[in-house]
Amino acid sequence: QVQLVESGGGLVQAGGSLRLSCAASGSIFSINGMGWYRQAPGKQRELVATINSGGSTNYADSMKGRFTISRDNAKNTVYLQMDSLKPEDTAVYYCVADLRRRWFDSDSRYWGKGTLVTVSS
Repeated sequence: QVQLVESGGGLVQAGGSLRLSCAASGSIFSINGMGWYRQAPGKQRELVATINSGGSTNYADSMKGRFTISRDNAKNTVYLQMDSLKPEDTAVYYCVADLRRRWFDSDSRYWGKGTLVTVSS
């Protein structure tokens, strides 16, 4: 079994900051990419940011300069520092990990259950 557990969501005023965390646990051989997606009410799920095992990052254009993704490989944990938050950032934020459970497996994508971020105006 593999679990991804997010934490750090909540209510914040516009212009404020939040830091999300996501820890992967269970039977894991290695983790390649980790990242965050979000889904706002009535909208499709969209990419926020990703980071590979070497630390290379990728951001959606609307998040560049405001959000920072990082990871601690020793803890199988990915973080998302969100600054200058806007009401339109309100969404459920989901953690993802592309990982192998055994050395001979190919990567499979696992999702967390999500954490709600609400930004008030």
